[in-house]
Amino acid sequence: MIIYLSDRANQITMLGLLASGTALYFAQSGKPELAIAAALWAVLADHFDGVVAKRTKNRSVETANMGKSLDGFADLLYGAVIPAAVLMQIGTGGVLPFVTGLALILAGALRLSYFSNFGMSAKGYFTGVPLSYDVPLMAVLLLIAAWIPVPLWNTATCGLFLLLAVLHVLPIAVPSMNRTMYAAVTVFAVVASIFLAYRGFSAG
Repeated sequence: MIIYLSDRANQITMLGLLASGTALYFAQSGKPELAIAAALWAVLADHFDGVVAKRTKNRSVETANMGKSLDGFADLLYGAVIPAAVLMQIGTGGVLPFVTGLALILAGALRLSYFSNFGMSAKGYFTGVPLSYDVPLMAVLLLIAAWIPVPLWNTATCGLFLLLAVLHVLPIAVPSMNRTMYAAVTVFAVVASIFLAYRGFSAG
């Protein structure tokens, strides 16, 4: 098994998994800003492992299949499990955060299973909103949380993620990102992770 980690794309995927594992640690420790700061790097890893894989010459079918499986696990972890864990932790046992978290995990698993079997459409569109939207949305919400009353923020956040869970599995066509969007997401992820990490460590 370890031999497949000699592939650079798979190494990037594993780095993303390490970032997700770190994010889970911070989520269960009650540090949502640090959790999402780490998860943003998992998002970046997910974006760049595919780019590296496409540019790798003479990549074997076995290595590619291994990478595809690893990528699926990574997507579910950072795209559904981490946002769900953050919501449940922030909600401190509330019913709405619990239901929202479960909805995200179920929708994420269903969407990834569909994508694994059917892939993108013939025109290059995703079916349903990709899971890569979840962590950036949570990052934005955490960045503006200081200006919103806590009860309103909690309710609004759960409502948005319930809607996103539905959008993950609806048969809507979503275009894949172009270079400009990739660049914008990269800059946002780096900058937002720095701000969130600073806020998280400053809070003790």
